[in-house]
Amino acid sequence: MDAFLRPSRRQLMLVAGLTPFASTAARATELLTFRNIWLDGDAVTAKARGSIGAEVDMQGYMAPPLKAETNFFVLTKLPIAIRAFCDSTAAWPEDIVLVLMGRPIRAIDDDKLIRGRGTLEFGTETDNATGFVSRVHLRNAT
Repeated sequence: MDAFLRPSRRQLMLVAGLTPFASTAARATELLTFRNIWLDGDAVTAKARGSIGAEVDMQGYMAPPLKAETNFFVLTKLPIAIRAFCDSTAAWPEDIVLVLMGRPIRAIDDDKLIRGRGTLEFGTETDNATGFVSRVHLRNAT
């Protein structure tokens, strides 16, 4: 009877082989695209509204940062070769998200597609040190 209740070596190997996939599924977050953020004007889409405060993935391009190592960067829909700093919310493009990291990271080439994960937030904020104005944020991002 004990042999019946004990898992075989084959069964253990099968479970061990599936474990990485189970953890990936458990960590899955929703991919939010730039198209999923804004309607015409300042209206936020229903998908973005439903994701506020949730962890989401976004992919895009790192705009050139102010310095080589930083704890935040600007994620853009398309590669850009200039710094994406705006002085008012009226000038804020729809295809930019401020990504706030928990630790400093090194800048990467602005033509490399990257993916970030963080908590989605909306609200106009101005960085005191740079004067940078942002309306969409991924906080505690990786």
